[in-house]
Amino acid sequence: MPKLSRRAALALPALLPLASRAQEATGAPWPSRPVVLVVPWAAGGSNDLVARLIAPHLTEKFGHSFVVENRSGGGGAVGMGGVVRARPDGHTLLVSSASNHVFNQFVITDQGYDPRQALDGICMLNDVPNALAVSNASGVTDVRSLVAKAQREPGMGFASSGVGSSNHLAGELFRLLTKTDLTHVPYRGGGPGIADLISGNIPIAFLNLPTLLPPAEAGRFKIIGVGSAERVGIRPEIPTIAEQGVPGYSVRSWTGLFAPHGTDRAAMERLSAACREALALPAVKHRLDELASVAIWSSPAETDAFIRAEFDKWGPIVRAAGVKRE
Repeated sequence: MPKLSRRAALALPALLPLASRAQEATGAPWPSRPVVLVVPWAAGGSNDLVARLIAPHLTEKFGHSFVVENRSGGGGAVGMGGVVRARPDGHTLLVSSASNHVFNQFVITDQGYDPRQALDGICMLNDVPNALAVSNASGVTDVRSLVAKAQREPGMGFASSGVGSSNHLAGELFRLLTKTDLTHVPYRGGGPGIADLISGNIPIAFLNLPTLLPPAEAGRFKIIGVGSAERVGIRPEIPTIAEQGVPGYSVRSWTGLFAPHGTDRAAMERLSAACREALALPAVKHRLDELASVAIWSSPAETDAFIRAEFDKWGPIVRAAGVKRE
């Protein structure tokens, strides 16, 4: 083998990073180092929990650590923006939710990117049903009696976990479809809203079902409907809002996995398949059942199509409701 010239030998160290980047750009090999799963919310939320459920399986499957990192702030915009700007090499991924991925795009200042173009879908992970609860002091027993009360008493307040959240949009859609005059009362998370619901300070709350179940089962208030298109498997006794006289009502609080646009598609197909395996594990399924959550895996192409459909659905609703960041 011929010896390298002195000039070539000196240049070699500088070329190695370029060679490494070229190798990553082609998608081979992936992963080559720990993968960060960015959750744009504080620890303990639904998408944080599902990320931590699947991460151990992905670590075992690919031989590199999958690390969950919480980057909260800006209604999910901080963590999401960080992934959008990350290098598309498959080592920084976004565990996203309906609130930050879709709803926030309509209710906050332009973030400088369109998630449909800036992020590529890997797969959907789970669906957390929204639910409608009423205080014991309200005298309401079901959705029909709530609509009747709202028509008699315009301006009734409904609690949500914040402006632009899936819970907020659940309430706005209900208001539009029932033609009632309801007033949104945003809280800093579900806990404070539940406290006011229990005390009777607020008569109505749209929140995630797992958050509402424990106090409701203790008799602190009543859950009168779920926001999903069908009844929830582990609580089939709770009717949907749609079947109680609000046809077409459906709100999904989902979690999905996304990569910066341009990430190697073949590698993400492999990751998508591994996520499907993780969601089918008995321990994962059992934990999701405990959280009143449903696995909703989909392929990368199906995930991208789902996101486009979500934008098409919610854009007109947000505009009709006049929702703005408060």
